[in-house]
Amino acid sequence: MLIGLPKEIKNHEYRVGLTPASVRELTHHGHQVLVQSGAGADIGLSDAQYLAAGATLAADAAQVFAAAEMIVKVKEPQSHECAMLRPGQILYTYLHLAPDPAQTAALVKSGAVCIAYETITGPGGGLPLLAPMSEVAGRMAVQAGAAHLEKSKGGMGVLLGGVPGVPAAHVVILGAGVVGTHALQMAVGMGARVTVLDKNVDRLRQLDLVFGNRINTLYSNAHSVEEAVLDAELVVGGVLIPGAAAPKLVTRSMISRMKKGAVVVDVAIDQGGCFETSHATTHAEPTYVVDGVVHYCVANMPGAVARTSTFALNNATIAHALTLADKGWQQALRDNPDLKNGLNVANGQVTYEAVANTLGYAYMAADSLLD
Repeated sequence: MLIGLPKEIKNHEYRVGLTPASVRELTHHGHQVLVQSGAGADIGLSDAQYLAAGATLAADAAQVFAAAEMIVKVKEPQSHECAMLRPGQILYTYLHLAPDPAQTAALVKSGAVCIAYETITGPGGGLPLLAPMSEVAGRMAVQAGAAHLEKSKGGMGVLLGGVPGVPAAHVVILGAGVVGTHALQMAVGMGARVTVLDKNVDRLRQLDLVFGNRINTLYSNAHSVEEAVLDAELVVGGVLIPGAAAPKLVTRSMISRMKKGAVVVDVAIDQGGCFETSHATTHAEPTYVVDGVVHYCVANMPGAVARTSTFALNNATIAHALTLADKGWQQALRDNPDLKNGLNVANGQVTYEAVANTLGYAYMAADSLLD
């Protein structure tokens, strides 16, 4: 198979879908890889390294899209990238379709086979291709929140861990999954007072066993969320319903009653956000203020630490890329129900039920395209 690697073009997105090591794996399996010149240059991955791994170079993205049977990316295709896709071509990347009707319509129109990292499942459950970026984003959320609590960044002027004689800031984490756990580790490490909320009591028990009295755990309901948020200096939103729009746990009314200069970091913004006042921002302009509360809602947070993120992502994505290239998408999905869960759009049909329900499309089960 001929696999194409275009350079990412989303605002301040420097990650790349394949490292030279991943290219070497693909060429070792007998596949060809066409890499857009400069695709990895911003994170120190040179064209020479890709050539040494067995790739050939293309001058621009148009050449990559025109030639490749499968496109491997990091972020969702932008509008003119969607226009370059063609029927039957495989797109393997993050998509986050539920809150993005324009992208969904463009992918449906393209006729391409669109496999989303974020809905591929693992043999024991979980979302193994989303997990590495959730780990990065969870850690970054506290880092970003701490920075924006500084007065010069619009915050109330609070040091997250406090100092002797001055109390630490209160960090509230919504969701005890991968994002929440990694945010929790960072917040505890920085000396903050931490509360984590989740509906999974077994997960809260696990965290309590690990962190003991260094954290507070609360069962998540409207009352507990409101009480915690109103007391917080920093709130991290890390809730997820796979493939579907994130639930709005924090209302506009709650935001209006929060402490002035508090910060909210919405890691769920890729799926529409879990704060009612959230809208996506970029690394160039990461924040805005609503009712005196600083909102950090960057939709590609791990792109800020692009080298770390690229290698972490490739560790998770390369196995399925090899399977798709070795077997073709239909056989690969027949053989692996976890990979089949990644199929979101194919042959002009929406094949992921949560996306179809959210955006009003007729749902076409993936199995009907594999028979």
